[in-house]
Amino acid sequence: MRHGDEQIAIYNFKRRNEWYATQNLCPHKQQMALSRGMIGSAGDDCEPKVACPFHKKTFSLLSGECLSGDDFQIKTYPVKVMDGRVYVGIASE
Repeated sequence: MRHGDEQIAIYNFKRRNEWYATQNLCPHKQQMALSRGMIGSAGDDCEPKVACPFHKKTFSLLSGECLSGDDFQIKTYPVKVMDGRVYVGIASE
């Protein structure tokens, strides 16, 4: 999905019946790749995450924090599903 100049990746975590949205740009090598990443869970609390398909850096789908121990962060967006449609919350500037 595009919003202005920004690409937004939308994830359907079917096993958890949850939807997430983040920026598509991987901050590690500045590639539009996160939408093609693998999603899964991390840690004892099963935090949902996405892994960049090229660099394997992992990011929290909740906070955007890099879970690989690096000093990177991605934007996350609230998602709501109503009547079979997926809505992504984007703040207006």
